[in-house]
Amino acid sequence: MATQATLETLFGGQAAAKVFLFIENYGEGYASGIAKTFEMPVSEVQKQLKKFEEAGILVSRSVGTSRMYTWNPRDPALEGLRQLLKSTLEYGIPTDRLEKYFRQRRRPRRQGKPL
Repeated sequence: MATQATLETLFGGQAAAKVFLFIENYGEGYASGIAKTFEMPVSEVQKQLKKFEEAGILVSRSVGTSRMYTWNPRDPALEGLRQLLKSTLEYGIPTDRLEKYFRQRRRPRRQGKPL
């Protein structure tokens, strides 16, 4: 089991660890959405996403005016990396932080549905 601190050490910083955990948890993401979730500068997230795409870990596509990032299925190390991230999400993050950052609603509520 890895903790978030372990990931930060392995990946070289908080921003890299948070980007990887976000992509693993939600399947895909874009720079401003990731930055908003973790309350960090968009430029810092963009730098990490660009670095990971250049390394071949992530791939991106245009969705409107945004650039959406997801895992590169052709990366040979992807399975091991994702297993490490999954175990961190399951066991290495305190429940309060897990609820705050990784359990956000990602689709709109049905129209007229009571709160």
